[in-house]
Amino acid sequence: MRARTTALTAASLVLALAAGPLAAPAFAAPASPSPVASRSTAGPDAEALSAALAGLPDRDATAALVRVGGDGTWRGAAGVRDVRTGAPALEDGRFRAGSVTKVVTAAIVLQLAAEGRISLDGTVQRYLPGLLTKDFRPITVRQLLNYTSGLRPGPSLGDTVEEGYPHRFETLTPRQVVAGAVAKGPGYAPGTRQTYGNIHYTVLGMLIEKVTGDSYAHQARVRILRPLGMRHTSFPEGADPRIHGPHNRGYDWIDGELVDVTDWNVSDRWAAGDMISTTADLERLLVALFRGRVVPEPQLREMFTLPDVPDARYAATLERFELNGRVIWGKTGSRPGYAAVIAATRDLSRTLVYGVNSTDAKGDGQFATTERFGYPAFNR
Repeated sequence: MRARTTALTAASLVLALAAGPLAAPAFAAPASPSPVASRSTAGPDAEALSAALAGLPDRDATAALVRVGGDGTWRGAAGVRDVRTGAPALEDGRFRAGSVTKVVTAAIVLQLAAEGRISLDGTVQRYLPGLLTKDFRPITVRQLLNYTSGLRPGPSLGDTVEEGYPHRFETLTPRQVVAGAVAKGPGYAPGTRQTYGNIHYTVLGMLIEKVTGDSYAHQARVRILRPLGMRHTSFPEGADPRIHGPHNRGYDWIDGELVDVTDWNVSDRWAAGDMISTTADLERLLVALFRGRVVPEPQLREMFTLPDVPDARYAATLERFELNGRVIWGKTGSRPGYAAVIAATRDLSRTLVYGVNSTDAKGDGQFATTERFGYPAFNR
């Protein structure tokens, strides 16, 4: 399905902050994209990238932060920080990175494998005894990493933003999520199909904690964030629904009204999707990862090797796709009000990171966001 195509002028969106939906006053005039930091004739398509940001805020996004690198660079920011005031978007604003979190989780697991503390062929039954019932065949760590474990999705507090909004401050713990998934029984024999989902990485988060005797968030900080200088990346403390530090507020259309969805307890996503970051920090992660500074060989090859199952698209968290004759590896992420991407060619000749305040990040809008802000980065 394609996203909404109706474009509205900023003044036509009647907004104001009340206790929930927004209603008058109107948006301020659309913010122009910030100046390009640098460009080269052999670099990215600056005209197409600028066009993607033009006119923000609009019905589909209230702000966008884009960084393109490799052979030539381009950076842009447009939109508003807050629709109530019309203040321009913060170029270094923090945002919910959603499933980009899985890249950090996979990197930690692969580091542990490189250290000999786990085996990728070792099983969940071995490392987390009692977690699965006898109905499950052995599931390997590698099958969790590449989404071929056969685990069914766990429970949630709403399958859509509309359903989840009334429950946004409630807590569903990772253990409750896994217990609910296990209660459903296996979906298929491990290693025979690929089904993307958070459940695989929720179990990997539990594995990390069991093997290290430490919290997932602390392991992420000492192994990934601090060594790479990702000073503005963090994980919520428990059920804390806030984004701490400077950020652009997130919004979503609910029952025809634009609603502020910035504050949301995402603890149920945990190691699969609760990271908060910036475009600069995610660019550091992307470049360092692809250069082998985060995960050593041969474990890094797991991130660029598709499993031998029908229609496989994902390796160890990274998705492979082709665009304009290039093979690109990347990861998308979304939470209500926020959409994120990291992507690059394997040789880093072109890199892309964005954080977009999409007003339909968990629905059809996630595809339109990728087309609008992601594809132009790989035009040439």
